[in-house]
Amino acid sequence: MIQNRQGFYSGYQGSNLRELPLSQVSAKRPLTTLQKSTKKKVTVRLKNEVEYKGKMDNVDSYMNLIMTDAEELHDGKVVANYGRVIVRGNNVLFIKLENDL
Repeated sequence: MIQNRQGFYSGYQGSNLRELPLSQVSAKRPLTTLQKSTKKKVTVRLKNEVEYKGKMDNVDSYMNLIMTDAEELHDGKVVANYGRVIVRGNNVLFIKLENDL
């Protein structure tokens, strides 16, 4: 892809040439996406393979999470229910936004 002087990227899609505005080409920023998704349902998998499902109340720049109404899952089965869970960001393997599926 090559950027032209008007701020558009030109690229091939199949056999036709089309131009896209820069706003459509730039990648989403994961932290910004998470911060906009507070108060939504998420699934968080930790590096030790434990999962938590619940509502994400807050996230910071280190991806530390505060979740409410959380369930702890092992092998897909609910093991415990918690009112509030605080997850340290460096333990997180991935965060899945439930509403975006």
